[in-house]
Amino acid sequence: MQDGAASAGTTWQTKHVYIMAAVSLVLGVALGYLARGSASPRPAVVATGSQGQFEAPDGSGGMAGSGQMPTLEQMKHMADKQAQPLLDQLAKTPGNAGLLVQVGDVYKSTHQFQDAAAYYEKSLAIDPKNVEVRTDMASCLFYSGRTDQAIAELETSLKYDPKHAGTLFNLGMIKWKGKADAAGAIAAWQSLLQIHPDVDNRPMVEKLIAEARQHTTKSK
Repeated sequence: MQDGAASAGTTWQTKHVYIMAAVSLVLGVALGYLARGSASPRPAVVATGSQGQFEAPDGSGGMAGSGQMPTLEQMKHMADKQAQPLLDQLAKTPGNAGLLVQVGDVYKSTHQFQDAAAYYEKSLAIDPKNVEVRTDMASCLFYSGRTDQAIAELETSLKYDPKHAGTLFNLGMIKWKGKADAAGAIAAWQSLLQIHPDVDNRPMVEKLIAEARQHTTKSK
């Protein structure tokens, strides 16, 4: 899974880990909040303490309890440590699609998006119809700077499940934020609301459509 933006995406990811942390709270939450549908949630790797500071998976305060954001290297170390037991299990059952997804989740939760996408891809090679995982992989590809690939994966997801809410939402978000394609974003979100009129956070989707329309008007 490589394209022309892969190397640039690596540099972008390294330099902007703190920006991505903020993006995860505003745009990023949206990029994943519908993706899993009714699937059971899996535990996050990065936790937040009672005072809002970062905590490592073992419960110890990040940066010695200083409350500072960890570096990308520190987050990678944490992910590798937490993923190891799962990787040990994979060594015994290499065709376990569920374990591969769990490893991907570990890396996604610590902003190791390229690693996460690689494990999701391996899982999808075994279970290609898992739309939730493919949608997660698309988000990781987007965060890695591989926007075209992310859109392609979402379009593949829609071939398996044309009504998947998370895919439609994310497709609109990535087309707008990644390609400045307001018309494409509006089309995806309108399909979402038409298929799922009672979707959670409908007001937010309607607001996004209004903003995208305003952007389209200004660009004319």
